[in-house]
Amino acid sequence: MESSDAQRSRDGSQKRSAIDLIMNQIRRKTSFTERRQKPVGFLFRPGETNDRKNGGIPEMKESDNSEGKNTESGTETTDSVNTEVGSVVGWGRVKQFVEKLGKKPDSQTLSLSHCDLTATDVVELATLLPFLTQLEELDLSWNDLVGGSLKALTFHLQHVGKLRGLRLCGCRLTAQDLTALGESLDSVPLLEIVDLSWNAGVGEAGLQSLTSQLHYGCMIRELRLVDCQLTDADIKALGQALPLMTNLEDLDLSCNTIATGGVRELFSSLNAAHGLRTLTLHMCGLEQGDLCILGEALQFFPTLQRLDLSANKGASGGLAKMTKNLAQMTHLSGLDIHLCCLTEEDAIALVQVIPSLSALKELDVSSNKKIGDCLQSLLSVLPLPVTRRLLLNNCGLSSDSYQALGSAVPSLSQLERLNVSWSKSVGGNLKLLLGGLPCTGKLQELRLSSCDLTTEDVLHLASASRRGVLSQVKRLDLSYNGDVGDSGWVALFGEAGGLTALEELDVSLRPSSSAPASPWLPDLLEALAKLPSLTHVALQHWVLRQDERDKLENIMNKKRHAGM
Repeated sequence: MESSDAQRSRDGSQKRSAIDLIMNQIRRKTSFTERRQKPVGFLFRPGETNDRKNGGIPEMKESDNSEGKNTESGTETTDSVNTEVGSVVGWGRVKQFVEKLGKKPDSQTLSLSHCDLTATDVVELATLLPFLTQLEELDLSWNDLVGGSLKALTFHLQHVGKLRGLRLCGCRLTAQDLTALGESLDSVPLLEIVDLSWNAGVGEAGLQSLTSQLHYGCMIRELRLVDCQLTDADIKALGQALPLMTNLEDLDLSCNTIATGGVRELFSSLNAAHGLRTLTLHMCGLEQGDLCILGEALQFFPTLQRLDLSANKGASGGLAKMTKNLAQMTHLSGLDIHLCCLTEEDAIALVQVIPSLSALKELDVSSNKKIGDCLQSLLSVLPLPVTRRLLLNNCGLSSDSYQALGSAVPSLSQLERLNVSWSKSVGGNLKLLLGGLPCTGKLQELRLSSCDLTTEDVLHLASASRRGVLSQVKRLDLSYNGDVGDSGWVALFGEAGGLTALEELDVSLRPSSSAPASPWLPDLLEALAKLPSLTHVALQHWVLRQDERDKLENIMNKKRHAGM
């Protein structure tokens, strides 16, 4: 089987002209250093005569002399022409390089993620940076072979001085790569976004190679280090660097196990990050005592707008001990504490602190069973008219708590996302939830997975679609509801005209189930013509004949290509 590089090279060569092929052979025969000394573009320029070397094109010199101008004017004009020609040729090389990777060239944003880049590609990209002087965003994520060869690129970063965003997720970066990146930071003084997530090499004290090169007042505004296997030494190095990053607004350390000692070191350093607006500590192994330390630190950044403490099961019981400080976060607009094993005491404390969080618009308490017992109290204190996201999936909603949610829906005029999946109390009672949705609502995502929905529930959903209350919905999840009869699906797809914004639809069955889709599939296929934005349909575990599957895939492929 051909390698990806060979396939890409073959595909790219089909698009090249004869002169491009000749030039490519010349470039391959020259070394990297030679290409730097004498760019390929010079071969396309008019031959340099002695007259040009002495002051420009002969005709221009004659004109200049007759007008009494000095020869410097000719030199400047020639330099300008050469620069312009070189830029045109250089941009041609950029286009050729990007297009052979299946991407669209853009002078300001260059995204080459998932392109199977090789070390040779990285070197070639480095030689193209002089022609990308307007570049502001560079994304090389998920290219394994970038790791170990980054220095070839960072050596030329001075050519992209306007660079503001650099993403290198999942590139297998090494300590040497981080050192090279740190040494080049002075070349990109406007750099605001640095994303090094999913690089194990950042851990094991490798982060210090980068942070040791930071200067006070650097422009970094967003730093993401998700799943970098950070050690205590890395956390300490980050803590020492935080006072230098005076513009830091967004810090994401998700999926890095942070020991208690590291937590104290980190949070004490966050005191200097007065402008911090988003702090994400998803799945960081935080414990109850760590939340107490965090609570004490919160007083130093009252401008915090989003706090994510999700998937820290060991922190159970800790929320109740930090609510006193949490109540001071009057600018907090988003709080994510899903999958934190909240205790009854935590749930009560949350109800008590919510009234102080007047700016709160997004709340994720999903996968916390105790929330179901106090949902009615929680809804009574939430600022419902401004709430945009309310995620309550797998919260053990009882009939009473679901009734309370149904009563609150008319007040959720700004609601964009609602998730009540894995709530059996919804089954047979969906009308209660849908009946309160306003026609002028902004609901974009509705998830009702594994809710024991009945045929009647889906008929009510079809009715809601006909009324126009689902006209803004982009994602609709009805998966794992195997009790819905064929007539329900037929009715829903028959009202597809009320779901014109829909982009994703999931009606999959459970892995242990299966049923024929033939009774309602023609209605779905007909509905696809009324859903111009729909590009993803999940029908897992439904049984389709081969001709039905082929027809569906053909329609979906055409829709995807039309949207490209």
